[in-house]
Amino acid sequence: MNWLLIESESDLENILQQSFNHPVAIFKHSTRCSISSVAKMRLSSSWEFGDDLPIYYLDLLAYRNLSNLIAEKFNVEHQSPQLIVLKSGEVVYHNSHLSISVKELKNTLEIKG
Repeated sequence: MNWLLIESESDLENILQQSFNHPVAIFKHSTRCSISSVAKMRLSSSWEFGDDLPIYYLDLLAYRNLSNLIAEKFNVEHQSPQLIVLKSGEVVYHNSHLSISVKELKNTLEIKG
């Protein structure tokens, strides 16, 4: 997987703008949480989108303010770990913990076109 880092509000704004051209994913990860590590490993091992669905990585311990901004900006309750997918500026998929599912995401993206 090609993890792209989120480290600033401008990174978040760029992600939002990209979503108008193609879907983008944000993975919020707590480096101190074993469940988050398991979710990240499961996501990495089953990811089948390649570069067609860019995936951004947020270390929420280092950038908690950005995690809060994501929750506020996209009206999604903060969770960790959490996968959020944006398309045309809107959340089309979000899930957390071990409910994160590449299969479910794939079905959602096919339905949403």
